[in-house]
Amino acid sequence: MSNRLYVVRTSLIVAIGGFLMGFDASVISGVIRFIENEFSLEKLQIGWAVGSSTLAAAFAMMGSGPLSDRIGRKKVLYLAATLYTASAVASALAPSFVFLVVARMIGGLGVGASLIIAPMYIAEFSPPDIRGRMVSFNQLNIVLGISTAFFTNYLIVNLGTSDTAWAQSLLIGPENWRWMLGLETLPAAVYFCCLFAVPESPRWLVMHGRHDGALDVLSRITDRVNAESAVENIRSSLAASDLTGKAGLKDLFSPTLRRVLIIGIVIAIVQQITGINAVLYYAPIIFEQSGIGTNASFAQAVLVGIVNLLFTIVAILFIDRLGRKRLLVIGLTGIAASMLLLSFGFRSATYTLTPESIAAVPAVADLAMLDELHGVTFENDVAFKSAIQSSVGDELARRHESDLIKASITINPILILIGMLGFVASFAVSIGPVMWVLFSELFPNWIRGLAVSFVGLLNSATSFCVQLLFPWELANLGTATTFLLYALFAAIGLVFVLLKVPETKGMSLEELEGLLVGSAR
Repeated sequence: MSNRLYVVRTSLIVAIGGFLMGFDASVISGVIRFIENEFSLEKLQIGWAVGSSTLAAAFAMMGSGPLSDRIGRKKVLYLAATLYTASAVASALAPSFVFLVVARMIGGLGVGASLIIAPMYIAEFSPPDIRGRMVSFNQLNIVLGISTAFFTNYLIVNLGTSDTAWAQSLLIGPENWRWMLGLETLPAAVYFCCLFAVPESPRWLVMHGRHDGALDVLSRITDRVNAESAVENIRSSLAASDLTGKAGLKDLFSPTLRRVLIIGIVIAIVQQITGINAVLYYAPIIFEQSGIGTNASFAQAVLVGIVNLLFTIVAILFIDRLGRKRLLVIGLTGIAASMLLLSFGFRSATYTLTPESIAAVPAVADLAMLDELHGVTFENDVAFKSAIQSSVGDELARRHESDLIKASITINPILILIGMLGFVASFAVSIGPVMWVLFSELFPNWIRGLAVSFVGLLNSATSFCVQLLFPWELANLGTATTFLLYALFAAIGLVFVLLKVPETKGMSLEELEGLLVGSAR
């Protein structure tokens, strides 16, 4: 096996943690409608069901970096695989909403650990000329996990409504959401087993004085002379600071690191505040808002996953050619434009119920409570949903929201589909994979674990807020206003990238430290 293939194989194994993160994050999108009815959830409770995993991940991110500095990157990845497995089993068996939230939070601890440590490990393991592509494998696997979850959700929904004997015997119909959540057990177990083939990070080994071990690992990547030179460079970088192994938050906020910390904080927030996890976690619900119905919304969510995957591959192919900054500029421009298109599409929609359209809605057709809405045209979704709730009550409105929107809406669904796919493509080719590459490159060796954990915490905290508030925003602000806000955040992020973010491609981590931090220190 060539040295390059060894790097690729090891990076792909470590990046399975990204697959689990993507699957865990996206599988809940298919679960929402079913648990909403089973547990009679309010809008903020739906947000909790979705965002609880991310909330736990935020705390795990803050601790996983320093923990990996003490016990090693590899051991933290083993811990993450164990947490994923336990969460999948517990979520599938959840007897109540609270139990489900706790089970999701256990998985969130694994998400936070793998999301921080996997790209950090790959960056510390990979040669500079392919580091961007190798770190992007983690994002590629996240996207593969997202796409797989969309597909398995769609498959389970269709199997649940089929007459197949084996599907009925396994209760895939009435217990469909439990099957969706439980499938994660399989890749989690595979991840745990594959990690036995992964060595410890050579930079971590040098940090702990295990220079011979680091030299052995690096000798598998390059020739002996270059391996010895790399070990010496790492030792020199660590020796330049007396904070090695004991860096704290006070050091993180020192003037020396101010520039890279500000860049990391802004990029961490912008990646989530532009709405990616609202789109990925609630994709079927967003498509339902365009009136295509529940089954079609699951099918279009699969299309979102495919586009996400394809454009992540494009990012991997070009991140070391075009550079990080150029991809960020291209992507944030596309994100802003796509969100504006979505906002325009939903703002142009109108909602009108007729006796014929109401007759097509199951379990509501014989209710006279909707008679007062016949022929009334609503100019936005907030007013329409409010009128429905007043007429039939919260429970029926929640249960049949998708059917009632489908029966009443006048909209161009193609416009919505283009906006959604354009947004996902723009994100996948830019700030999705580029953020984690930048995080692994901006911060020096002696504080990388803590620094990446800190900006990762802010990233997850922002993501949690987006996920928690999205159902409430749809109900109170409306779809058009919500997407307009995301467009404005993307425009602000674009200006920041143009003015403040440096290009980091092609340099070793030690060279970047000298450029971005060394002179100040």
